[in-house]
Formats: sequence, structure tokens, C-alpha cells
Amino acid sequence: MAGGGFGDGGAPLKRAHLYEYRITGYFVTACIVAALGGSLFGYDLGVSGGVTSMDDFLKEFFPKVYKRKQLHLKETDYCKYDNQVLTLFTSSLYFAGLVSTFAASYVTRKRGRRTSILVGSVSFFLGGVINAAAVNIAMLIIGRIFLGIGIGFGNQAVPLYLSEMAPAKIRGAVNQLFQLTTCLGILIANFINYGTDKIHPWGWRLSLGLATVPATLMFIGGLFLPETPNSLVEQGRMEEGRAVLEKIRGTTKVDAEFDDLIDASNEARAIKHPFKNLLKRKNRPQLVIGALGIPAFQQLTGMNSILFYAPVMFQSLGFGSDAALYSSTITSGALVVATFISMSLVDKFGRRAFFLEAGAEMICCLIAVAVTLALKFGQGEELPKGIGIFLVIVICIFVLAYGRSWGPLGWLVPSEIFPLETRSAGQSMVVCVNMLFTALIAQCFLAAMCHLRYGIFLLFAGLIVIMSSFIFLLLPETKQVPIEEVYLLWQNHWFWKRIVGEEGANGVNGNVKGDGQGNQNV
Repeated sequence: MAGGGFGDGGAPLKRAHLYEYRITGYFVTACIVAALGGSLFGYDLGVSGGVTSMDDFLKEFFPKVYKRKQLHLKETDYCKYDNQVLTLFTSSLYFAGLVSTFAASYVTRKRGRRTSILVGSVSFFLGGVINAAAVNIAMLIIGRIFLGIGIGFGNQAVPLYLSEMAPAKIRGAVNQLFQLTTCLGILIANFINYGTDKIHPWGWRLSLGLATVPATLMFIGGLFLPETPNSLVEQGRMEEGRAVLEKIRGTTKVDAEFDDLIDASNEARAIKHPFKNLLKRKNRPQLVIGALGIPAFQQLTGMNSILFYAPVMFQSLGFGSDAALYSSTITSGALVVATFISMSLVDKFGRRAFFLEAGAEMICCLIAVAVTLALKFGQGEELPKGIGIFLVIVICIFVLAYGRSWGPLGWLVPSEIFPLETRSAGQSMVVCVNMLFTALIAQCFLAAMCHLRYGIFLLFAGLIVIMSSFIFLLLPETKQVPIEEVYLLWQNHWFWKRIVGEEGANGVNGNVKGDGQGNQNV
């Protein structure tokens, strides 16, 4: 089967038309095992909000929040859970992930993607054990820091691993295995919270401690993972790199792809300071789009606020404890469904179409939530059942839109646009910016909901307008373009060609024509 990389015009990029591959069991198994890294991220996203809404957890660590909750148990109250130490329980993990990603970048580049995956699983396991055994807030925070280090390493390595292992034609679907396992982790965590909420007084310990299960699976699987051909070639292990490439492509006819890997590796080996190299003009598009814009905007959609605090938010909106956990489980299920939709169609319709269509849908949903809350919420009375159901439905539609666009593509696009010479450093920046904005949102959302009230949803809607414009104007279509040839897309992009100039060609004369809207015919 020929695995070509093609732009919108249908002509091949460099050697891409010579690539060959077939789907092998070895390749599928390796990608599924590596994608388990997403389950760490997802399990924590799902479990944190449920635990922080459990009465037993609040009574032990946050008695003031518990008393405030009891006073407003049946009432709607924007400020019921506004406590900065409580939100630090959630956000501390992401601050730790932010710091650890720089160490993860070094390990990923020098020791390989597989080593980072193993380090991440060990750290996450330790964090789960410490949190389950916590007897004070300090132990909770220490456990969260270990979890954050694990997520920093996992989120650094797994998207790169999947993108480098995948043939160009199905790279979008393969990379989204990371998003799929993240969403499944969220969904499973919500089901676990629903069950452990009824186990008194230690159910919350079980929720936090079960984080050791995906960490163990990821570690055991990681011991048997092959390293990516790109990483092996980057480390100078040429024969091993070619052997792995032949095995995962299911053919010995890999000369064209292997030559591209060698060219990219020669460029990479000449770079002594990859973070400094990110600042060069030829890497400006990747820096602005991949390392800064997309990971920041992914968090500014407001989606992670819903994931973090869905049970808390639904309780604040007047839902009972069981109803809150049940509603958040429904939204998590919608996220899984959306990921399957994206995996099936993203390599057919492309990244830009998903970003823009889903962005418009998300804006409408957030405005609908804001208007509903402005009219019916915050009067100290329980929300009518019909209004509650309407809010859950609208939030589910929002989740479906996010889950096929900014959720998976926020990891896919950055992982495929950096050249090998800056790939580990670039992915480190992606994770760093993602964790920074995740932590800020986690720390500020409950306070913002308290002070801005329904306006918080209008704020997120306005931000999605900005980020959709960003995508429309600056992101070229990368579907089915081989990962080592994506850099060719910048050369005649209507905007980026002015920035990268001849330096952006990397010594290769690419024949790229822009259509003025960010799409290239190559």
C-alpha cells in the first residue's frame, strides 16, 4: 500500500510519494500500549473534580468548604466552592507538570521516547500511593506533585511517540489514541467516583489510589515498547532504526522514508541548543502555532474547567451529589464518543475544518449556557428540573464539539509540525504552556465563577472567537503530510513566507503554492 503525503493539490511532497507501508499487528500493539499514557492524564482530570465534591474528603481536609456547602445544599450558589487551597489541590499537579517537562525534554531527546514513558509511569504510581494515604493537606499536595511529574513526562513523550510511529495517511487517527485513552480515563474515573462516593468515610482514598492501576499498566507495557525509528536515528543507532521502521511498516521498501529520517537527523545532530533554535526565524511558525498558540487556546476553551469541576459545578447549579456525579459522567461519555468521531474523520476532512466548525458550535453552546444562567440562576433557589436537563444537554453538545476538535487536535497538530531537530524541545514547550494554562484555569475557575457569575461562559465564548480566527489565518492543513516534510508547508503560506523566507526551506527547494487561506497545494 503506498503511503503518500499530499497537499490539497495532490502532487507529492519531496519523497513522500515513495513511502510504502501496511498496517501490522506489531505497529498497532505498540501504539495502543504507548497511548495508555493518556489514561494517566484522563484519570486525574476525571477523578479530581469528583473527589473535591465528596463530603468525606471535604470534612477531613476542607471543613469550612463543607460547612458552606451544607448551608447551600439545595440552593444555587456561584460561590459555594470558592476556596483557593481546595483549587490548589487540583492545580498543583499542573504546576509540577509544567516544571518537569523541561527535564522530560532532555530525557526524551537523549534517552528516547520510551524512557520518558517509563519515568512518567513510576512517578504517577508514587503520587497515587501518597494521595491515597494522605492524612493532611501537605501529603495531598506532595502526592499531586508526583502525579504532575508523571503527567509532564507522559504528555511530553506519548504524542511524539504516536506521531513518529504512524504512517502519514493515518497519523491523525493514530495520534488521537492519546486523546481516546485520556477520555476513557476521564469516563472511568467518573464511574469510580460515582461508586466510591457511597463508601464512607474512605471512598475518596480508593478513587485517588486507583491512579496506580493505569500507571502500572503503562510501566509494564512500556518495558516491551520499541523505540521510534526517528528517535533511534537521532541517537545514531541507524541499523536499529531501520529494523524498527521495516517492522512497523511491514515492508523492507522503506528507503525513501529512512532517507528522510537521516536528513532530519543530520539537521538535528548539528543543533546543540534546541530550545534556542526554536527562536530562529525558520522555526517561528512552529513556535507561534504549536508551542504557544494551540496549547494555550486548548485550555482557554473552558473545557477543562468542566472536566475538573463538573461535579462541583453541577452541585453549585443546584444538583444533588448523586445527580452531579451522574451528570459529569454523561459529559465524559460524550467526550469519548466525540474522540471516535474525530479519529474516523480527521484524516479525511483535515485539521482546519474540525477546528473551525466545532469552534462555531462551542461559541453557540457557551452563549446558551450564559443566557440560561443569567435568566434562571443565582436567586438562592433550586434550579427547575427542566432547566437542569437543558444545561446538561447543552454542555454535552459543547463537549462533543471540543472532543472532536481542540481536545485531540490540541495534541495532534503540535506533535506533527516540529522538525526532528527541535521536536523534543518543541513538545516540551507544548506541554509547558498547556500545563501553565491548565493550572491557571484550575486555580482561577471557581473564583472566576464566583465573581463573574454567568459572565465566565461569555468570556470563554469570546476567547473561542479569537482562537478560531487564529486557526483560520495562520494554520496550514497538515493532513496526510509526512511528519519530516511538514516544514515545507510554511514556505509560501500567505503570512509565514514573509517570516521564514529562504531559511524556512531547510536547504530544500519546495514547490509550495498557497491559496491565501492557510491551505497549501504542493
